Amino acid sequence: MSWEPILEAVGQAVNGRSPDARTALEKCWGAASEQDHAQRCVLAHYLADQQEALASETRWDEQALSEFAHLHDDDLAAIGVPSTAGFAPSLHLNLGDDYLRAGRVQDAEDQVARAQQAVALLPEHGYGAMIREGVRRLQERVQAETPVA
Repeated sequence: MSWEPILEAVGQAVNGRSPDARTALEKCWGAASEQDHAQRCVLAHYLADQQEALASETRWDEQALSEFAHLHDDDLAAIGVPSTAGFAPSLHLNLGDDYLRAGRVQDAEDQVARAQQAVALLPEHGYGAMIREGVRRLQERVQAETPVA
């Protein structure tokens, strides 16, 4: 499968949750080869945001990280991500947020730590700054939920 339909579906999803975006992403998911971990990682990442239920969102975010584990450094270059490692902080940020909302504070803390390890790979401004700020805010929320010993 080419990246064109995936990028079109992602473009719809970036504008927010909608039945059309979810349908387009699900159609791409069904057409993506199980061996194309790059496409499946991107699709799962955006499908997570289209879910109404937290459990479904978490499953898709976990799927995105599972697919990510199979990627090589240049596997996302076709969509403008020069180093695949730069995608990791966003994946960990989203999953950490899911876990925190589900009351899984320790799991959320683990995802924050993983995101923090990877943010150095991001550019200083734009997307990189946005993800760093998201990780910082999630860390504050996790700390607020962590009991003091």
